Amino acid sequence: MAQGFLQIGLTLCIVIAITPLLGRYMARVFLGEKTLLDPLMNPIERSLFVLAGVRRKDDMTGWQYARAILYSNLLMGILVYSLIYFQRLLPWNPNGFSTPTWDTLLHTVVSFVTNTDQQHYTGETTLSYFSQVAALGFLMFTSAATGLAVGIAFIRGLTSKKLGNFYVDLTRAITRILLPIAVIGAIALVLLGVPQTLGETLVVETLEGGTQYIARGPVASFEMIKMLGENGGGFFGVNSAHPFENPNGASNLIEMIAMISIPAAMIYTYGVFAKNIKQAWLLFWMVFVVFVILVWVTAGGEQQGNPLVNPIFGSEQPNLEGKEIRFGWAQTALWSVMTTATMCGAVNGMHDSLMPSGTFSTLFNLFLQMIWGGQGTGTAYLFIYLILTVFLTGLMVGRTPEFLGRKIQKREIVLASVVLLIHPIVILIPSAIALAYPVSLSGITNPSFHGISQVVYEYASAGANNGSGLEGLADNTLWWNLSTCFSILVGRYIPIIAILLLADSMSRKPTTPETPGTLKTDSLLFTTITAGVVLILGVLTFFPVLALGPIAEGFKLASGS
Repeated sequence: MAQGFLQIGLTLCIVIAITPLLGRYMARVFLGEKTLLDPLMNPIERSLFVLAGVRRKDDMTGWQYARAILYSNLLMGILVYSLIYFQRLLPWNPNGFSTPTWDTLLHTVVSFVTNTDQQHYTGETTLSYFSQVAALGFLMFTSAATGLAVGIAFIRGLTSKKLGNFYVDLTRAITRILLPIAVIGAIALVLLGVPQTLGETLVVETLEGGTQYIARGPVASFEMIKMLGENGGGFFGVNSAHPFENPNGASNLIEMIAMISIPAAMIYTYGVFAKNIKQAWLLFWMVFVVFVILVWVTAGGEQQGNPLVNPIFGSEQPNLEGKEIRFGWAQTALWSVMTTATMCGAVNGMHDSLMPSGTFSTLFNLFLQMIWGGQGTGTAYLFIYLILTVFLTGLMVGRTPEFLGRKIQKREIVLASVVLLIHPIVILIPSAIALAYPVSLSGITNPSFHGISQVVYEYASAGANNGSGLEGLADNTLWWNLSTCFSILVGRYIPIIAILLLADSMSRKPTTPETPGTLKTDSLLFTTITAGVVLILGVLTFFPVLALGPIAEGFKLASGS
């Protein structure tokens, strides 16, 4: 037990240590300051901008930035759909895979272009190496860079700067952050035993005289951007629980650090932009404390084990169902909370086998979307809650709410409300429809309260652009493929548009001089109030679902029934 919690503590210490280093570096990249990669990347970027007809100094408005995202994502989606559709004619297909069904293909493309990477297929038996690398691997970089660009544009707007140019931000996010780290990380994974090959599936004879097929491929490069970009879609069906994606404790640590590094560092990046490192650290610790509590709740449940199974052993035994023994209950618990907190979606154990406390924590993360949050967009969600807290506290004291010297008015509150209200719409309405038809639509494979959690989790994962699932759900059907596409698209693009419009509105407001009555947003008191507002809004919106799912399941297990 002590060893498990020590592993968790050491991992979190590494996260704290690298946050200011990476956060400061990302700030330098997007502020246009000099970095070590300038001599190598500047000529490449200039060539790309010339070919694309992009001028680096052309700033965009909120609408222009949003339209650039929509147009580019649409074109990338069409390109990738075509590549996978014709994979049987393209190279790097040693196993001769044909085209997936149209609804599975549509869901896959929509999922990967939006940084969701929800998979209703098994990678090693569905997609060629070319489709995995040139199609999905391409989207893993661009979708992550899109989210990062949105987060940076939002930070610029909050700090009285112009939003910038999407195409420049997209390019720099890839060339200066994602690609260099992914290359170094992929090399490290290869050294740790992750395969990187274009060889076909191995056919071997077992000791019993049977035949075994061992899938392999260019896994290391795919795996690293999967984790670093908060993508989460696995090369293999069992994701990072597969020994070829995650062979040992060292690879597990590298992948977890890659998963959380950018979302955590983005908070510090805001502090550099706003020239207020104190507020950045306060917000970091607020998120960190909530995260640690959720890890403790999850790890505690896994360590105590299943009360229906423990009597067989005569004592409490950790819940090892759905776990890889090489990671154990502690690392699986930490990973499950981290992957839903960062909206990554990769798994190193089966979430369907978590104790109810673990299901509660993972769903809670998917509902809030800002306990670290997605690539770039998670930081935006954090500040949406901050703006709402400023508005509410301003109402309490009878002052016009202000944030960073600019007034928060009707337009900002309407846009912030849109961001927060879209999420329950794309989760609760489709869930209600699916649960109304348990035989024909829902695909539930677990009875009672856990079955409700299965359905709600799938839509929460889609709406939050996370991609993980309580596997066991029969989700590769026309209903699930199309309905989750709706949740993915609406949950991704409407909030992004609202976030950019809000940032544009804030950037145009005049700065109000600070007075003795100005509300200090970089104080411990205000940060505590923000945490309360976040938790209250999350509980009020989704508590009925949590009560019908993991909470009820927990009480049922505790009662011994």
